[in-house]
Amino acid sequence: MWVRCRRFLILVIFITMIVNVTPPIHTYANEINVSSYSAIVMDQKTGRVFFEKNAHEKRKIASITKIMTAILAIESNKMGETVTVSKKATRAEGSSVYLKPGEKIKLRDLVYGLMLRSGNDAAVAIAEHVGGSVDGFVFMMNEKAAQIGMENTHFANPHGLEDQDHYSSAYDMAILTKYAMENEEFRKISGTKVHYAPNPDSEWKRKWTNKNRLLTELYKYSTGGKTGYTKKAHRTLVSTASKNGMDLIAVTLNTPSQTDWTEHIQMFEYVFDHYDYQVIVPDGTIDKITKKIYKKHAYIAHEYVYPINEDEKESFHVHYRLIKPKKEWKKNTDKIPEVIGKTEIYFHDELIHTMPIYYDHENKQEPSFFDSFKQLFSSVVGAKL
Repeated sequence: MWVRCRRFLILVIFITMIVNVTPPIHTYANEINVSSYSAIVMDQKTGRVFFEKNAHEKRKIASITKIMTAILAIESNKMGETVTVSKKATRAEGSSVYLKPGEKIKLRDLVYGLMLRSGNDAAVAIAEHVGGSVDGFVFMMNEKAAQIGMENTHFANPHGLEDQDHYSSAYDMAILTKYAMENEEFRKISGTKVHYAPNPDSEWKRKWTNKNRLLTELYKYSTGGKTGYTKKAHRTLVSTASKNGMDLIAVTLNTPSQTDWTEHIQMFEYVFDHYDYQVIVPDGTIDKITKKIYKKHAYIAHEYVYPINEDEKESFHVHYRLIKPKKEWKKNTDKIPEVIGKTEIYFHDELIHTMPIYYDHENKQEPSFFDSFKQLFSSVVGAKL
């Protein structure tokens, strides 16, 4: 009976914690000025938004769509499989890696062609192999978008060519990239400058050089990203960068000219210059918890860090919510559940993160003088107090 109750308590706590907490947007970056219609720069670790401009408006996104296509291909666990390229794939309009009908090529190579050279033919070949059909794959794209919280997004194809039902927002593309960058293989492919793939018509391999100039020549802190362009969407760009342990994501949509390269560098450099990670909640025993049954036993498993500037150090508030102790726990601490509450972290009075509070059963409390006296007296006179 107790085991079931204990499991129920843990379940209740986790249900209250499994809520997508959206980090608050406090933009102090007055020095950032972009010509792109939509823009955003976000912290990869925490999701904090440092700067935004029309970030939640639905816009055409062109080939940055392929970030979703790539991560679904990677998550399919089919990257080592051989794909037979269909005629339909080779007839895809726009940018191409010049696949041949009937050509056999590894899915992994197709994803490189997709991300580095923006091959629309590669996108269709991936969709058909992973989703069974382009329509099946598009369904998977929209399912994943809903799953990770892309509220202003709808995909109509795997490549980003013009379609009135194909759109996203700068914010949504940032959270998609945040999700994708958690995958090691995606990070590797996105950050690759040159990839060589088999060529069925030649003994020489295909050489695919990444179109992302931030990565290949313009910005030494660049770690990857994806370019895009159509006549209606204009230029679109997603890029990532890392410096001194800080990882950032920048997105611009509907950029009228090639200013997007410098706009991304400007956003990155501003954040790198003005923000640092600070430990907001340390790991280990929570000294502020003084309730007797939990004292010296309540702990945080992992520290929580957040990127802030010098003026924001006093803007945090941490609240500890604990399960009300049961009477029988005093006599038998083994009945205390593993998770005894949650830590709520507030920034500018807005909830930004929650963490479980654990009970350390190994850390036995030292008995009080009165408890020791009772034990001694009992052993001497054989009485129960």
